[in-house]
Amino acid sequence: MKRRKAKLPGVTSEQVLLLDKNSRESAPYFAMLPILATAAFYVLPASWQSLPSWQFAPQLIAFVCLGCWARLNTNVIAKLGLEPNKITKGIGNGLWVGILLGGLNTALILFAAPGLGIDIEFLRETPHAHIQPVVMVPWFIVAIAIGVEVNFRGFVLGRLASMFTSSCPRLDGLPGLTPILPLVISSLVFAFDPFLVSTFQHLHWIAVWDGLIWGWLWLKTHNLYIPIAAHGMEVIIEYLTIRAVLI
Repeated sequence: MKRRKAKLPGVTSEQVLLLDKNSRESAPYFAMLPILATAAFYVLPASWQSLPSWQFAPQLIAFVCLGCWARLNTNVIAKLGLEPNKITKGIGNGLWVGILLGGLNTALILFAAPGLGIDIEFLRETPHAHIQPVVMVPWFIVAIAIGVEVNFRGFVLGRLASMFTSSCPRLDGLPGLTPILPLVISSLVFAFDPFLVSTFQHLHWIAVWDGLIWGWLWLKTHNLYIPIAAHGMEVIIEYLTIRAVLI
């Protein structure tokens, strides 16, 4: 006997079909391609890994895959967590997270790392260090935060979460494991992004817990404006403080 879907009061059959269509997701597996591209980067010859074109390749692949995924789906803005009604609350909450992480990570970089014998002098020569603050703050940093969070949290994490929920029924009995695996995978892919590793060298490990925190916030709220604001504020604090101390 065919099971009939429950109908909400005051909702027409056409609206029920539209809601069901908008909630379904097609081709979340596109998120696997930038993950594989990131892993493949580390088996390239060292001479290739030093080239910016190869360092940026995984993120470029990610945005191409995001575009392909978006063409196959409806209600993409909601699936990414970018609905306009979430902007105010998302930015407000994200700024506080960014202030806390920015203060913590800046202290780790400037005080804890040198105390452990970790070199931070290379930060004087990063691409960011050569860009004037009037360009970096806030415009360039905010643009980077938007692009990175749409990529790693909205697309990669979101699609992995969808895949583990819908395509891995064996995990349904372990509800805590289902979101944890996508969260860990996406955070590691973020922290080992080739350009990030090339630019910040051994300090790229800080991005692991950044990715875990931002990703957890996205999974908890499905509001991408929170990690965007947190990312932007954290980097602004780190950039201005480290620049004032080292440069």
